[in-house]
Amino acid sequence: MNSAQIAQSSLDDIVFEGRNKNYGAYVLRQIYGRNVTRSLIIATALFALLIAFPLIAQYIKSRQPKEDVKKNLTENVLMDAPPLDDTKPPPPKLTTIKFTPPVIKKDNEVKQEEVPDQEELKEKTVATVTVKGNTDVQDLSELSGDGDKVVAEVVDTKVYQYVEQMPQLPGGGGNAAIVAAIQKNTKYPRMAQNNGVEGRIFVSFTVNAEGDVSDVKVVKGLGSGLDEETIRAVKTLPKFIPGKQNGRAVSVSFTVPITFKIQ
Repeated sequence: MNSAQIAQSSLDDIVFEGRNKNYGAYVLRQIYGRNVTRSLIIATALFALLIAFPLIAQYIKSRQPKEDVKKNLTENVLMDAPPLDDTKPPPPKLTTIKFTPPVIKKDNEVKQEEVPDQEELKEKTVATVTVKGNTDVQDLSELSGDGDKVVAEVVDTKVYQYVEQMPQLPGGGGNAAIVAAIQKNTKYPRMAQNNGVEGRIFVSFTVNAEGDVSDVKVVKGLGSGLDEETIRAVKTLPKFIPGKQNGRAVSVSFTVPITFKIQ
């Protein structure tokens, strides 16, 4: 292929010069441009359709006539207020005692009537007949009890396992300080030393609302005098700062381990 032919030939002709142009690669390169153009047109049309479809649907929807939906509204009719009772309550019925002034009459005209005592006439209404009314002061002398006594504060006797503010020794420190104070007060019994008994004892006790230690007992012991020595050491603890639940001092139970080890 000379220079004039090269100037007039395409890139495909130059690449496939001297080669088999009937092979598929040459044909594909010939129609490549048309395929690319066609693909771009189809992709652009699909993209435009995707964008335009919601707009078209909204436009069609807006062109449709709106149906008048009648709402079923019911009117709430308030009932008339009941008429006021204008009747007046009956006046209080007074208690009266029959007392008529003495009148001079003949003996055959005199009727035997019980004359009330002067004490009965005090604070009573005198009338011609005796009537039991509803204005008398009730007699409460038969009622028993201290009506004027202030209600005493209810004391909570429940023993808690855990409260909002746990009891603690005056120096603080929590459970660790309690165990350390008990360990410091213990003395190794001679029987346990001679028998080589050592281990851990679990002891429980209660700190009441006043901060005193009570109800000391061994939950799991070792014997050989170690249990008794542990109880004695717990009872030597100083007065606690009481625990509190809802702002009130309450009783709290503790269970702590005490270790005995022969040095």
